[in-house]
Formats: sequence, C-alpha cells, structure tokens
Amino acid sequence: MRMLVALLLLLQLSNAAKIIGDELSGQCNSKPILDPRPHSVSILEFGAVGDGKTLNTIAFQNAIFYLKSFADKGGAQLYVPPGKWLTGSINLTSHLTLFLEKGATILGSQDPSHWELVNPLPSYGRGVEVPGKRYRSLINGYNLHDVVITGDDGVIDGQGLVWWDWFTSHSLNYSRPHLVEFEDSEYVVVSNLSFLNTPAYNIHPVYCSNVYVFNISVSAPSESPYTVGIVPDSSDHVCIEGCNIATGYDAIVLKSGWDQYGIAYGRPSKNIHIRNVHLQSSSGSSIAFGSEMSGGISNVLVEHVHLYNSSTGIEFRTTKGRGGYIKGIVISDVEMENISTGFSASGHFGSHPDDEFDPNALPIVQDITLQNVRGTNINIAGNFTGLQESPFTSIYLSNITFSMNSSSSTSWICLDVSGYSESVIPPPCSDLDTRYSISSLAATSLLNSAGKAAVL
Repeated sequence: MRMLVALLLLLQLSNAAKIIGDELSGQCNSKPILDPRPHSVSILEFGAVGDGKTLNTIAFQNAIFYLKSFADKGGAQLYVPPGKWLTGSINLTSHLTLFLEKGATILGSQDPSHWELVNPLPSYGRGVEVPGKRYRSLINGYNLHDVVITGDDGVIDGQGLVWWDWFTSHSLNYSRPHLVEFEDSEYVVVSNLSFLNTPAYNIHPVYCSNVYVFNISVSAPSESPYTVGIVPDSSDHVCIEGCNIATGYDAIVLKSGWDQYGIAYGRPSKNIHIRNVHLQSSSGSSIAFGSEMSGGISNVLVEHVHLYNSSTGIEFRTTKGRGGYIKGIVISDVEMENISTGFSASGHFGSHPDDEFDPNALPIVQDITLQNVRGTNINIAGNFTGLQESPFTSIYLSNITFSMNSSSSTSWICLDVSGYSESVIPPPCSDLDTRYSISSLAATSLLNSAGKAAVL
C-alpha cells in the first residue's frame, strides 16, 4: 500500500510538471514577427544631436507625438542612427517601434531633474527603496498596445554610477528609476539590444500581458547595488529567451506586489516561460521568485538555462505578512557553475512597506519541480527554510548532480519543508526524501483518484 501511494504521488507530480510544461511550451514558440512599420522617421528630423552632451528629451517626445498620428495607419518607427543620444525620461505610444541602429546609444541623463517623478505602483503602496514617489524610468509605456523596442545591437546605457553612489550614501529622496518600464500594456517586444549600467532594474513589465524579451544582453558591474536584469511583475504570458544577463543583484526575478498592497491589487504573475538564457548574479540570485509576491506567482516554466558565478542559482523568497503563493513552478535542464547555494527557499526574506501589514497573511509555497540539473563547484546544494505556520510542500527534486566545493561542510539545510526526490547527488535531507510520508487524507485522495481512473 505504501509503495502504491508513493508511486501515485510521483505520478501526480510528474503529470503536474507535464501539464504546466504543455501549457507554457508555446509561449516562446510564438514570438511575434517584427514586420516593418509602414511609416518611419529619424530622430535627426526633430533636431536631435548625437554628441553625448546635448539633451534630446524634447526631440524624442516631439518625434513620438508626431508618430502617434500613424497609430491607426499601421503604426510607425522612430529610427535612432549611430551616435550617443542623451535624454531624460521619455514616454512611448502604441503601435510604435523604437529602433536603435548599430552604433546608436541612448544615454540616460545623470541629472535627476531630467527624470520625472511619479506615484508609487498601487501593488507596492510606496517607493520600494524610499517611501513616497519614485523616479520615472528612462523609457516608459503606460496603457499601450503593440510596442517594440529593438535594433541592430544598439545600446541603452543608464549611466547608473551616480545613482549607485546616491543609493549607497543614502542620499536619495525618491526610489531609483529603471531603464525600461511598461505598465498596464500588452503585446510588448524588447529585442536585439544591449542594456548597460541601469540605475536599478533594466526591464520592468508591470501589470502587462504578452511580453516578449529575447536576444538582449544586460550588464552592470558586480559591485553596483541591487541592479537587476528582467523583472516580470504582476504580468502574464511572458517569454524571456536567448538573453545574456550579468548584474549586481538578481538576473531575472518574478514579483507580484508587496504585502497588503499586493494582496489588495490581486494580480498574479503567471504563464511565464524562460529558456536558453545565460545568467550571472554577483550578490543575489540568477533566477528568483519574490520576495514581493503577494499577488501570487504560478505556472512558470524555466528550461535550458546556464547559471554561473552567482551567490544563489535559483531562489524562492517570502515572509510572514506577504500572503500570496508561489506554486506550479517547473525548472528543468539547468547547468550551474561556481554557485554558492544551488537552490534556496526562504520564508524569512525581505522587509515590509510599513506597519500596516497583516502578520497572519501567510504565504504558500508548493508544487515546485526541480529536475535535470548539473552543477560544479557548489558550496551548498540546497537551503530550504519554510515557515512553521505554513511549511513549503510538494518540492520535487529529480536527476540532480552537484559537484561540491572541497571546502563544503554542509550539503543540504532543511526546515519546515517536505517533498520527494530521486537520483539526487549529494542525497538531500530526509525532509525532501519522504517518499511515503504523506497524510492519510492525501493517500486516500490519491487512491480514490486511482480507483476512479481504473473504473474509467
């Protein structure tokens, strides 16, 4: 009987992984074709000067305002030729392609007065770094449809050094800006570009649907504080593919709002597909979930990824007061090298926006599949520390081999977590190898399901 229950549990986990994979497998397989727009103008036509010194914010805004008139005529393209084009915050419009030619660099101004101040996101309630407002990102889109930022390996450079210094010295009055942010938008494409020296995040789609980010490179110095690559935030149907990211903190992180604000806003991040990426995170995680996840994160497929020279490979973060959930995650075919901690899941991570959070809003972390993973020079294979009041459950580990650093003294750390494992080297702690330790209720449910299946 116990063996039958164990086999049924394994079958259920495997089937769950297959279902999630089937649901998401088409997300990156159906990237939009970037057809030429019927109308195109150059930023030069609006008086822009590409000398790296002349401020071109008005030229960009005038060009975009002009191109807005072509929205019902198939859209238009704003062409940025080779040169260094200094600008403050600019706002895009629907049915627009912003195209950066090879040798073209958009430079973010280092004067904070060139970055507009905006209200905090409703799912966060305040600026993430400093209470109150935040600086608008360099390139923005709000309530847009059909927008493309692409090029022939053009560059968007945030010149973030001054922002990093202000952050480190606690001199900021408002939260740092990002390079690209889309809010409440759909059918967004970012491709074939390089992103350098962001003040904070590089690409931040928030409250968006149908977002495609592919063939980009992201770079920020290892010492740059909390610089992050791509951040899908309360967004769905997202594809991230073919990207090379190296940042000071997280390379890719999924979020969905902060404590009571995220719970009230109630928009999850879901149906996300990440594949064929090379990720490096100096002090954070190559791929992270949370810790701001109060709207929920589910149905995520990560496959064929290379994680290297990072503090943590894959991390799940939450804490009391978050609420929300992280569930239905499948991560497969991973190569890790020179990683301090391969897998991490923490129920004691992150701070709160204010004192109004509900400490009884407990997060749920369950149905996590980690399979087909190879790692070399790993210090700790896994550190899974859930919450006593809400343990992390249904963690499935399969076909995982870590070559541990010779100085490693502990391979696995487990507390308030349960799961199943097979073919894992070094062997995980007993909490993650409880093949038969499922409740009688769960066993009854599984057996009943099996019985019904047999009858059918």
